[in-house]
Order: sequence, then structure tokens, then C-alpha cells
Amino acid sequence: MDYGMIGKIEKAKRYAEERDRFRFNSFDITFSGDNNNHQVGYADGKFRCDCEFFLTHERCGHTMALEILFKDMLPAPVSA
Repeated sequence: MDYGMIGKIEKAKRYAEERDRFRFNSFDITFSGDNNNHQVGYADGKFRCDCEFFLTHERCGHTMALEILFKDMLPAPVSA
């Protein structure tokens, strides 16, 4: 293996452990729920989800799971 690549792999491992280096700006994912798949997105500091609960509460189990998963990797919420 290329010695330069070995150094890059080690650096990548170190970066991956330093979660504060990462900030998500936006993303779209398919969340595999217990009953259905849901389209969940994040942009401009706000989540969106196509599940019925989110439509009335602006938060749901799908978005809360992502908040936990991406803890410290999302900017502070935008106030309304």
C-alpha cells in the first residue's frame, strides 16, 4: 500500500473520532420505521418528516432518533 495513503487512513480515523469537526447543513434520508419507510430531511436548521405525527407536532420519533444519532453534529435549532 502507498505510504501516503496509510497516513491519510490514520488521519481519517482520528477525524472520525472527533465528532465536533462535523456539522450537517442538510440531508435527506429514508428512515425505515416499524410500519413504513419515512422521508426525513434536515435543512436550514429544521427537520421535516412525512409521518402523520410530525405534521401536527413538528417533531417525531424519527427526527428525535436522528437528533440523538447526530448529537453535537447539528447546528443549534433555528428559533421561529
